Amino acid sequence: MSTSPFQPVVPVAPEGWTPGVGPDPVLGAPRRLIGSPVSRLDGRAKVLGEARFAAEYVFDGMVYAALRYATIARGRITALDTRTAEAAAGVVLVMTYRNAPRINPAPSFLTGPKSFGWSSLPIMQDDSIHWNGEPVAVVLAATQEQADHAASLIEVTYASSAPRRFVDAKAHPRKPDHVLFRPTSVTVGDAEAALAEAAHSVDLVYRTPRQSHNAIEPHAVTMAWIDGDLVVHDSSQAVKPHAWTLAQVFGIDEDQVHVSSPYVGGGFGGKTVWSHHVLAAAAAKLAGRPVRLALSREGVYRLVGGRTNTEQRVAIGADRDGRFTALIHTGISAITPYNVLAEPFTLPARIMYSTETLKADQRVSDVDMVANSFMRAPGEAVGTFALESAIDELAAELGMDPIELRIRNEPERDPGTGLPYSSRQLVAAWRAGAERFGWERRKPPGEHPDGEWLIGLGCASATYPHQRFPGAGARITLDDSGHATVQVAANDMGMGTATTQTIIAAERLGLPLDQVTVAYGDSSFPGTFQAGASAQTVTIAAAVVTAQRELVAQLLKLAGDDSPLSGLTADEVGCRDSGLCELADPSRWESYTRILERAGCDEVSALASAAEPDEMKAHSMHSFGAVFCEVRVNEVTGETRVDRVVGSYDCGRILNPKTAASQLRGGIIMGIGLALMEETVFDERTARIMNASLADYHVPVHLDVPRIEVMWTDIPDPLAPAGARGVGEIGITGVGAAIANAVCHATGRRVRDLPITVDKLL
Repeated sequence: MSTSPFQPVVPVAPEGWTPGVGPDPVLGAPRRLIGSPVSRLDGRAKVLGEARFAAEYVFDGMVYAALRYATIARGRITALDTRTAEAAAGVVLVMTYRNAPRINPAPSFLTGPKSFGWSSLPIMQDDSIHWNGEPVAVVLAATQEQADHAASLIEVTYASSAPRRFVDAKAHPRKPDHVLFRPTSVTVGDAEAALAEAAHSVDLVYRTPRQSHNAIEPHAVTMAWIDGDLVVHDSSQAVKPHAWTLAQVFGIDEDQVHVSSPYVGGGFGGKTVWSHHVLAAAAAKLAGRPVRLALSREGVYRLVGGRTNTEQRVAIGADRDGRFTALIHTGISAITPYNVLAEPFTLPARIMYSTETLKADQRVSDVDMVANSFMRAPGEAVGTFALESAIDELAAELGMDPIELRIRNEPERDPGTGLPYSSRQLVAAWRAGAERFGWERRKPPGEHPDGEWLIGLGCASATYPHQRFPGAGARITLDDSGHATVQVAANDMGMGTATTQTIIAAERLGLPLDQVTVAYGDSSFPGTFQAGASAQTVTIAAAVVTAQRELVAQLLKLAGDDSPLSGLTADEVGCRDSGLCELADPSRWESYTRILERAGCDEVSALASAAEPDEMKAHSMHSFGAVFCEVRVNEVTGETRVDRVVGSYDCGRILNPKTAASQLRGGIIMGIGLALMEETVFDERTARIMNASLADYHVPVHLDVPRIEVMWTDIPDPLAPAGARGVGEIGITGVGAAIANAVCHATGRRVRDLPITVDKLL
């Protein structure tokens, strides 16, 4: 096996099958492209600057927007003087609640199938203020510099009241309606009683802070009203829901909003509909001019929510052999009264470990802040920190190896629902990862010194649910040159979705990669998708597979009686060598070009929708992983460094090892930030974010990134489309706990409040 930190390792294959040899257990035929490392097909355009992002589109007569942000969190505007700004050079319009068009609130995420906003608040409709940073004015000017300057000239006076603080609000929690559409509470037996009677137990509280989105491309939108329709070039994670949501705001038909988002410079859950989209569209309508609104980095912090803070209790009871008799994960998170996302941190505890009794329960407390949103592995990223830290603390109580404790409590069925797992190969991932990492060389705590550096080794489980969204559709058009174009209203945030779908379509159609084009990022294309929940790849794949079968059926009709394929049904043929062949007798083959030529057609097209995701109703479907890390802590300064990480994953089939490895490594790096540095510093007195810049909000830089190796089982999930489960978000899960566990192993100090900073170790 290669020892390069940038080469994925495949330690386990399906029984009786070697990649590239013999039939694939799901495809039923040898793989040609799936499983081969393919570079992102849009890479060259991005490197050469040929890829246009949202803030690079230009309309004739376009003006530039700047926002003025509120400096209080709760109250009303009592005076608003825009005269100096309106008289400034280049200014076209100053829009406030006084002259803004009357519009509807944006439907909030999780309240409907296509809802894509994060707050149900009216946007600039009255003088009320609901969070520190809410826009109070929009300035349009001939240049960005003129707009920014004019915005600074606006004078605003407020009447304010004290904001609701989490420290006070958590004393008065409320029960959310759901936790990502799952029950707020899950109870199996009497976990509290079992905990009290357990031979060994831990009962601990862990805390995680607010965290903000910092995608490499700040949020931006360029839009215009053309003949009553709204044309939008945006940085979006879901073009169809984006279009639907804006249509609801302005009271127009969905097909009157055309959203284009072919290139997105990162999203992680934050590239949805926020108030700047609505304000730009409203200002463009009022001014009768196209508008570009590009948020500054500070503007992203003021307008775009991220991960909210949590306070979590994890209690585990075990018998003398370490088998769990009680598992309790409860807690509270901050939320606004205007959105419905309760950070779902208890979800991992519901599915990860066998236990006689189980209790999972969440509450929320209303505070005055920008609406919290999805942020990579919402819930699981911080929930695994608490759960997996507690597992290690129990292992220390038992005097047991933490890997052995986890494997000893491996469940046969989902503990929370009783459903069977579609596929769960976590033990194989643990065994392979431990061998690769060299876990057997781990010594007792404090026995790995290196001068003034203390060395520690830690591990943790990783998990993220498999999800497939309804409403997936695709159109495949095959022309007489044998080239196929796939259209899907999906998004690629840089993770390689379009490349992976090109691989899947080429595999299914028996075409070379350069004979397939995947067109995406346009709301006029078929299907409803979102680049989120690690669900888009399998959701598109299900639609592409369905459309391919419909295309084959149409080609057989066109082939006619003179074709070698005459008399065959779609179930009896496969796609090979740019044509169709009989599965039982591959010599009965005919090329696509010959079929279309005989039929006198320039092209044939198939539009189809995937079946509903019923596989998730009868089975518990998740990706799993085992994370290992080695850290060093300076006993003089308290500085913590991560030296190496090994992530061993069970994510079903890996469709493109190159982009999958990149996604997993990226998640691990984000997990390092979560563990050691990321925190949105929030002044509870004013409810203002205090570190609204990358100079003050710390994320990992190159020198913080250690040697990272990723590996996987590559065992297809028989119930998932293409046998694959998501890889985009599982990489961040478990990393925070693995690092915290390693720090404790090195220093003997247990840090239960993230991030693990110097002050907590000295």
